[in-house]
Amino acid sequence: MQTLLYPDLPALRSFMLPAGAGHVLQVEEWGRPDGIPALVLHGGPGSGCSPLLRRFFDPQRFRVICPDQRGAGRSTPAGALHDNTTNRLLADLRALRQALGVARWLVVGGSWGATLALAHALDTPEAVAGLLLRSTFLARAEDIDGFFRDAPEPLASRWRHLPEAGSIQARTLAQTWHAWERTMGGLEAAPAPEAPELDTLVARYRIQSHYLRQGCWLQKPGLLERCAGVPRVPTLLLHGTADRICPPDGARALHARLPESVLAWAAGAGHDLMHPRVVQRMIEALDTFAAQGSFEARVDA
Repeated sequence: MQTLLYPDLPALRSFMLPAGAGHVLQVEEWGRPDGIPALVLHGGPGSGCSPLLRRFFDPQRFRVICPDQRGAGRSTPAGALHDNTTNRLLADLRALRQALGVARWLVVGGSWGATLALAHALDTPEAVAGLLLRSTFLARAEDIDGFFRDAPEPLASRWRHLPEAGSIQARTLAQTWHAWERTMGGLEAAPAPEAPELDTLVARYRIQSHYLRQGCWLQKPGLLERCAGVPRVPTLLLHGTADRICPPDGARALHARLPESVLAWAAGAGHDLMHPRVVQRMIEALDTFAAQGSFEARVDA
């Protein structure tokens, strides 16, 4: 069984997809053109697709599709908040699938990416062949409040105001947010980011604040209350037992609403995508899906 990340091969293609209201999405594809279509949804909101996200997939078996969401990554305009809502992102995924001519795809997302994956499955159930949701964020009020509850100042009291903050205050908030996110994620402290990295973080956290202060437009009704509409497709919920950003109780609650899903724990792992147990379980799950169209290993008689 493959336990190391797959090689970082050149992209099959990269293109820009106009999405309306001045937004243009950066999209890249890896693997083989006739491979199993797999839509990869990045976290954040606002983070953009990391090169690591595609390296869990066997490039000989998958066609990996990675869009940068509105305002994120290399999509333009960078950090833009206008016409940037969850419903707009869902419309973008519908347009992307049509542009690519994909009938159904495996949808893979972590953290906010898992949130958007669930919302996409509810919005366009016929498009989803399977779901792999890592460190699922349910966008409940308690999930959002829990992240900021013990955060240092000025983040704890000012995070909602980041989209309107002036450049100096925005940079201070972004630096504090970044440091707190690393702390909550169980990562070591890092030097304070400087430009241009800091400017990228400001754009990212402006989008994240914009979404979180609206409950990601997913609270009335919440995702858990809508789970009856999730298509009955192979579904894996992978979660670290020590995740502080998206606590494990969220995975348990989601599994209870999706009883046919598989709940897999990465023992001792927090929110870090590169924790060895998370890496191993992600690759094993995707290899299994490629081989048999499900996440449960078959036992031969």
